[in-house]
Amino acid sequence: MIDAAIKALSQMVTPPFRSVLLKSVGLAVALLIVLGIVLDWLLIWLTGEGGQWVETTLGPLAHWPVVTLGWILAFAIGFGLLVGAIFLMPAVTSVIASFFADEIAEHVEREHYPADPPGHALPLARASLEGVKIALLSLIVYVVSLPFLLFAGLGAIIFFLATAYLLGREYFELAAMRFHPVEEAKRLRRIHRGTVFTAGCFIAAFVSIPIVNLATPLFGTAFMVHIHKKVAGGTRRELIEPNR
Repeated sequence: MIDAAIKALSQMVTPPFRSVLLKSVGLAVALLIVLGIVLDWLLIWLTGEGGQWVETTLGPLAHWPVVTLGWILAFAIGFGLLVGAIFLMPAVTSVIASFFADEIAEHVEREHYPADPPGHALPLARASLEGVKIALLSLIVYVVSLPFLLFAGLGAIIFFLATAYLLGREYFELAAMRFHPVEEAKRLRRIHRGTVFTAGCFIAAFVSIPIVNLATPLFGTAFMVHIHKKVAGGTRRELIEPNR
């Protein structure tokens, strides 16, 4: 597994991967900018038309409370964007990975496994659906985990383990679906759940590094291509002949 991580990291600096990195970073930043614009619009409305409506309804005495509330909201939204950029990054990269997984996997397969039959690219609709499903599941798990962050160490551990499970699951299935039908890929992941979870810990550690985590789709996909290659050989017989 260490060898797979080293191979994935070393290939990230090659020209083909740099091209994909620029596209994936651009998409991730664009998604975060859109989120920021929406929240900024909400703040403007709350401190503008929303504030005027409150003052009109409650009278002049509500002016300073409304202004104070506006400052509090501005700080909360600004802080929320900063924290959100960290905690929502795994969910954001889940969507991004669905667009670039096949392109990244092809580079890895050509470089490290030229003698093996190449995988088949997932239909865009299927890849996007898988990415969105995992992203939504990620958001649910993170929302549930956030209260535990009040307990410092416990919250950080829960968040890390949840991230490892979700990202390990996603990136392994995206790599496996290039060679197996969807249900077979999911079954392969369940058979090797321990290996997949441990591999997910590597990706969770990577995604926890600010700025660097924008390259998570590259590392996660390349890493899981190697993991899938290592586990798929013997398991292929188990999937075909489960009763032997």
